[in-house]
Amino acid sequence: MPETSDDTPVRATDTLANERTYLAYLRTALAFIAFGFVIARFSLFAREFSGLLHGVVPQPGLSSGFGSAMAIFGVGLALFASWRYVQTDRGLREGRVVAMTPRAGYIMTICVVAIGAVVALALMVYR
Repeated sequence: MPETSDDTPVRATDTLANERTYLAYLRTALAFIAFGFVIARFSLFAREFSGLLHGVVPQPGLSSGFGSAMAIFGVGLALFASWRYVQTDRGLREGRVVAMTPRAGYIMTICVVAIGAVVALALMVYR
């Protein structure tokens, strides 16, 4: 069993909890990337569909940029998750708790709120 710097063993429950948290971050990042792809491709689908019906072909507009931004946010979240996992693992091995900084929590919350606001506004505009 790995040991910390003060010769107390790292508890398996702490290590496994860190791994579960890491996997939750990765699932969330993958969801952002996948939804970003779907949103970006929706404009392509709408253009192709309207072309088949000989209608007005809409421009890519908001959905391409927003979908790309969501995918980029997902990639950033995956990178943050990896960094956070390593920091927490290192802290566990050194016998200390590494809490997430409030700034990181605020930044992630602001990003998710901004994405939600854009989705809500887009839904209201396209009704």
